[in-house]
Amino acid sequence: MTRWLITGAGGMLGRDLTEVLGADGRHSVTAAARADLDVTDAAAVRAAVAGHDVVVNTAAWTDVDGAETDEAAATRINGEGPRLLAAACAAEGGALIQLSTDYVFPGDGTEPYPHDAPTAPLNAYGRGKLAGERAVTELLPGRGYVVRTAWLYGAHGRNFVTTMLDLAARHETLDVVDDQRGQPTWTVALARQLVALGEAAVAGRAPAGVYHGTASGAGTWYDLARAVFEQSGLDPERVRPTTSARFPRPARRPAYSVLAHDRWAAAGVPAQPHWREQLSDALDVVGRTGA
Repeated sequence: MTRWLITGAGGMLGRDLTEVLGADGRHSVTAAARADLDVTDAAAVRAAVAGHDVVVNTAAWTDVDGAETDEAAATRINGEGPRLLAAACAAEGGALIQLSTDYVFPGDGTEPYPHDAPTAPLNAYGRGKLAGERAVTELLPGRGYVVRTAWLYGAHGRNFVTTMLDLAARHETLDVVDDQRGQPTWTVALARQLVALGEAAVAGRAPAGVYHGTASGAGTWYDLARAVFEQSGLDPERVRPTTSARFPRPARRPAYSVLAHDRWAAAGVPAQPHWREQLSDALDVVGRTGA
């Protein structure tokens, strides 16, 4: 039986990952929420990691705009936390799967970013997550896995899809950004992929390093909003396109966040389904508010 430790287990991805693992009798799962484990506490991290075969770090500072005003605090969690987890895994012999982000890229691409594309974060959040990536690959060159993801949504937290469903019930029309392109990714689909990667790592089939854990296909926030309306039985014409300039934010966002998935074949793990297919399955769980 494979022994898993999930950090950040109270979050949107952490909860889905815990549920996916728990539904499979081949795994023993320790779910550590923020209150259970401070990933910046070296002694606590070492104690938590002991006895586990696979550690998945979903703990993170996720306030992208807040990181601009407190980059040091954000980097302690997103950079130093992974370093401590990697050091503990190196000492204990376990594998580490570190969740990272498309924000490590500058967002000026026109073709999907491969896993080894040059990084150049636009904001403090991206810089902190890149520090975490580097710590894992440096300290665990043979058992460290970085999985970059993006545009996550799910049933266990506020996100774009649930916001669209909520706003649909209260507004006749919505203006949604149409100049940022990415891959809307359901946390359950990502959780299933992470479990497959962890299993492959334990079996010695998955090369260590960077993978891109996002849905297949690509679209804009406007495309996603229209799909949410359409698949929820609402009129997609209620969604109107606009530009990012209409919604200025403290942290710069990448305009192009499409990631390539070629490396999964080396681990024997399938790429995720198309984002529209994921959304159709997810809406049965998230709910069809306003339908």
